[in-house]
Amino acid sequence: MTFFSVKKPLNPAIALVCGVFVVVFGLVVATQQNAWYFFVVCAVVMLIFGFWRALVKVGIALVVIGGIFATISYFANGSWVAARTMIYRFCAILLGMVGGMSIRTVDMTRCFQQMRVARHITLGMLIAMSFTPTLRTEIARVREAMRTRGAGGILNIRILYRALLLPFVMRLVNISDTLALSVETRGFVMERTPFVVYRPSYVTIFHILYMLSIVGGALLVILL
Repeated sequence: MTFFSVKKPLNPAIALVCGVFVVVFGLVVATQQNAWYFFVVCAVVMLIFGFWRALVKVGIALVVIGGIFATISYFANGSWVAARTMIYRFCAILLGMVGGMSIRTVDMTRCFQQMRVARHITLGMLIAMSFTPTLRTEIARVREAMRTRGAGGILNIRILYRALLLPFVMRLVNISDTLALSVETRGFVMERTPFVVYRPSYVTIFHILYMLSIVGGALLVILL
């Protein structure tokens, strides 16, 4: 997550609301020719507010994945309008992810605790957001162990099963046990018990300006 970090990350609730709005509105207006106004405004606003690193990553994904699907759509329908619509849809989905990509897991958890979200939802999101980097790390370790032992390529089904899948599953079991113990020792409980958020997340004028700028981009498409 450090690649996407910004000096002033968004409030997690604001990032979630704005992300959903960008995706939904972008998909709704994807068939309109002037929908690009909205996406350009969103990109500029995100750039101004410090999300340029995430925009670079999203831009690469848009060019590669969006370009492939737009090409398929063009040849399937024989129309540049269909290809353009496909590009707009990918713009909506990818730009909607930008704000949330800079949010740290701990900040998201604190925000949900402030909003009195159900404990099992908060804990589930905390585990889900923390587990993906762990999976990548564990896969890399298993692959490194395979290369050290000269186990060969994973295209061989026996090597894939015995040298990769079995060690990986065993690591996941150990991680799950450690995670359960960690959650318990840190005081996470499902019952409604009194608690204090150590560093509350507040909505500032910075967040309001970000939200109003995104809404302004949507109004620009509607009015024009």
